[in-house]
Amino acid sequence: MKNQLIHLVATPLLIFGLLSGVHAADSDQKNIHALLKRYEQALNDSDTTSVLKLYSRDGVFMAQHNPPAVGIEAIKAAYQAVFTAINLDIKFNILETEVIANDWAFARTSSAGTTTINATGNKVVETNQELFLLRKTDDGDWKIARYIFSTTNPR
Repeated sequence: MKNQLIHLVATPLLIFGLLSGVHAADSDQKNIHALLKRYEQALNDSDTTSVLKLYSRDGVFMAQHNPPAVGIEAIKAAYQAVFTAINLDIKFNILETEVIANDWAFARTSSAGTTTINATGNKVVETNQELFLLRKTDDGDWKIARYIFSTTNPR
């Protein structure tokens, strides 16, 4: 009888615990997808201020053919240079997101669209693959901790 009572009480608690873990994972996935959509929008708007809100203070931006921009001030300078040189009109395709610890996740994406070279007005086809390493802050927001991309355009 005692074992049945323990089982009767423990089973719903176990199920509730499993479901709340699933809910947390779903919530993290939704928040990560929303972060990537905000990043896409900030790039398309050439909006350095919005980009910076998405990075952790100690973030690293690793743009192809450039040294890494380490820390929020270096990231700010890098994006200002990018947005001075080009305008983007791209769309991200989120291929994979995985929460790998309570406060760490990664996302793998591809992007495609056009880049306008501001100096000439020429438009070129833009296709990239990207990898994001994300960190959850103390207030529960996901931020970009590390970001690297490379073109998938043929040489």
